[in-house]
Amino acid sequence: MMRQNSFAEAGFEKYRKKTRREQFLEDMDTVVPWQELVEVIEPYYPKAGGRGRPPVGIERMLRVYFLQHWFNLSDPAVEEALYDSNAIRQFVGIDLGREPAPDETTVCKFRHRLEGHELTPKLFLAINHYLALKGVKVSSGTIVDASIVAAPSSTKNKDKKRDPDMHQTRKGNEWHFGMKMYIGVDSKTKLIHSIATSSANMHESQMIGELLHGEETRVWGDSAYTGQRETILNKAPYAQDFTHRKGFGYRQLTEEQRRQNKTKSKVRAKVEHIFLVSKRVFGFNKVRYKRLKKNTAHVVTNLGLVNIYMNRRRLLRSMA
Repeated sequence: MMRQNSFAEAGFEKYRKKTRREQFLEDMDTVVPWQELVEVIEPYYPKAGGRGRPPVGIERMLRVYFLQHWFNLSDPAVEEALYDSNAIRQFVGIDLGREPAPDETTVCKFRHRLEGHELTPKLFLAINHYLALKGVKVSSGTIVDASIVAAPSSTKNKDKKRDPDMHQTRKGNEWHFGMKMYIGVDSKTKLIHSIATSSANMHESQMIGELLHGEETRVWGDSAYTGQRETILNKAPYAQDFTHRKGFGYRQLTEEQRRQNKTKSKVRAKVEHIFLVSKRVFGFNKVRYKRLKKNTAHVVTNLGLVNIYMNRRRLLRSMA
């Protein structure tokens, strides 16, 4: 016997309440510069008119790709979510009465296209250019920091080995296996302007040159960046070194140096908000792919979306 639809399923929901997911997707639909990002991808995307099935629209695939980052979804999981959630289907623009959702193979091929043509850095730059037009600009102060992203350490896989691009490092009394993502962040707006990655065993100080834009007058960082004044000046000649001082067994910090470190921490702590959004809000606690190149593309997109998320209220006000 055929089941009769309820009033709620028919669209007459008397007690309907907008969920946090729906509100988030509504905000992202408004603040993401879709057209600018589509223009970055368009020259590298297959055109309709050839043999075989016509390609899915760029903006639709980009929306699916961003959903994967916002909700930490694999290719099969995002396909499942498209069939499971009406809010997600509405965000992507899919009507199941007319068409199916993109399958996991289509999603995978889209991601590989972005990786193969190295488009994620271009998308990141397009996002930052858009934010600059909205008043979120890079100033003369940069905070540098890094965070470890875990990778599977098990060898119980097809190749019987770990990812060769991932390594282990010690932090405090714990060992971690994976990679590091490094960021250069504007000290006023908390805008991420520079990104780098490496295996987890590389020392953070070796990447500081890649995290500066060159026009800094002040650079903040924790004690991992102590002693890098020459490297800082080589990239940013007018920068003052505001990285934390570090004591040694034979030369402990003075009370004045401790006080200065505490003052510097008030600025440096802003960077932790960014890692909180990336890891807690977006769920990026573990790498999803093998090899550093693929995971770097994931990091760059993730942090570009963090920039949008951190400035969403400002963007929404500007559009009101």
